[in-house]
Amino acid sequence: MAKSERLFTTLRPWLSVLASRQRRLWLGALLMALTLFSALGLMAVSGWFITATGLTGLLFAAGIAATLDVYVPGGAIRLFAVTRTASRYLERLYNHDTVLRLLADLRTRLFGVLAGLNSHALASRRASDWLNRLTADIDTLDSLYLRLLAPPAVALLAGATLSGVTALFVPLAGGFLAGVLLLGWLWFTLGQARLGMATSRRHVDELEALRGSVMETLQGLAELDAYGALPHQQRTLEWLEARLHQSQRSLGRWVALGNALQAWLVGTATLGTLWLSARAFEAGGISGAVMVMLPMAVMAMNEAFGALPAAFTWLGSTRGAAERLNGLTQKSTPLRQTATDTPPDNARTLCLDNVGVRYPGAFQPALSGLSLRLAPGERLAVEGASGAGKSTLTALLGRQLAPSQGTITLGGAPLDTWPQADLRHRVAVLTQQTDLLDDSLATNLRLANTEADDAALWQALEQVALTEWAEKLPQGLGTRVGEGGRQLSGGQARRVALARLYLCDPELVVLDEPFSGVDAPTAQALRQALHRWLSDRTVVYLVHKADADVAPPGITHTLTLTHGQPGRAATIRHGTHARPQL
Repeated sequence: MAKSERLFTTLRPWLSVLASRQRRLWLGALLMALTLFSALGLMAVSGWFITATGLTGLLFAAGIAATLDVYVPGGAIRLFAVTRTASRYLERLYNHDTVLRLLADLRTRLFGVLAGLNSHALASRRASDWLNRLTADIDTLDSLYLRLLAPPAVALLAGATLSGVTALFVPLAGGFLAGVLLLGWLWFTLGQARLGMATSRRHVDELEALRGSVMETLQGLAELDAYGALPHQQRTLEWLEARLHQSQRSLGRWVALGNALQAWLVGTATLGTLWLSARAFEAGGISGAVMVMLPMAVMAMNEAFGALPAAFTWLGSTRGAAERLNGLTQKSTPLRQTATDTPPDNARTLCLDNVGVRYPGAFQPALSGLSLRLAPGERLAVEGASGAGKSTLTALLGRQLAPSQGTITLGGAPLDTWPQADLRHRVAVLTQQTDLLDDSLATNLRLANTEADDAALWQALEQVALTEWAEKLPQGLGTRVGEGGRQLSGGQARRVALARLYLCDPELVVLDEPFSGVDAPTAQALRQALHRWLSDRTVVYLVHKADADVAPPGITHTLTLTHGQPGRAATIRHGTHARPQL
């Protein structure tokens, strides 16, 4: 009982997604039941009609007058045959369409979970792991309805109905059939699930490990070959593949056992029903045609039970996928948002009061005791080595992360009360990672402003000194940039990201090493253009050293972070003057 409760608890979040389309699920199950009951009716009526026709022929041969209405059973056979064919086609078409819709729902739900993860949580796993969650794990969950919910429910209903109808003619045969079919149903569901649970759960992890290793091998093929590590990596892949094949063979054996037991059970039920029906026929309780009809109907239960052993043997893989996806939900830290309908008038005033951030499981806080205030038009340079807490500060200002302590206000209002759409429009964050889609240059630019026309795009490219380069592209703005922007150099990709800022037209701008990957002459031109554009905006720069040659222009404040702690000697500079602050 406890194991069943744990299984239900694991699957409950994803069953709730299915419940959102319960009307389609009920209709799909009804089509499935119609197909199965048409098969039962076809076998039963065919057995009765063939036997009745043979007996009538024997009576005629013996010189005994007899009549047989061939039209009603003949019409019933045609009806069941056509209904079975049509309902099976519709059921497959409709249920697979439903499953595709459910997969879209599941992926949407998971993507929402991933979007709620902070940068620390996203960096804790490889990109191949996230891809595996969105694809393989979600695909595994499609078996919830199509294999694990509807088929066993329909099979149980069909078995109960067949046993009840049989009991109307031969009560003993009906009871026997009910017991045998119920025992078989329990084994094909609970028994097969118990046999394959551990192995099929392990199979999910082994498959992820193999996929991740293959992707890493392909991405690092040049380095592996250069350092002579390719043979070792090949042996690792072969070992992972051998483990995966071993699990698949074990599961294949359990499935084969289940299929053999299913065939034996239906055969035993058929023979037992035939024997009990024959005894009832000898006692004069039923006709010869009914004696044949009942076991013939039992044979149709092969269609009801046929898919159950394989589906439930692999139940552990569905459970494992659900556990991994639930783990993402648990890691997600939803932001405490109480957004109002009316945003503040401006986003140029920023205030942090004793802000701290501690990631789950971390030994020390990523930020601690950070307080600062920026007035409209002021520019803050946050200095610090890698790991000092600059990226955490970026996530806080973009509301991708909620502070563990302290408060953040923007435009005089708490940051968590800002409506999402207004915040994304009025606050722009440029991180060190430049994300470009495998699409046209225009599409990548319009991520910042979907309403921007071509003239606005060219103006933004001019601001980042990319106009001449873009004009020489084969298709101009319509040229594809490749997966992840592979057709662009690092400096070009960085400038495309800067061009998005111009299109966004924000009030608060957060720039993390804005000139990284750009040569010195281009960086100097970008600093001048950026200085003019940022004249009336509040800016937060994240840099390694504010007084370096590539320092951002117009800095009015500096703040030094060391292991998440504000530096004691942090100062505010106005022109050439400086005074202690913070």
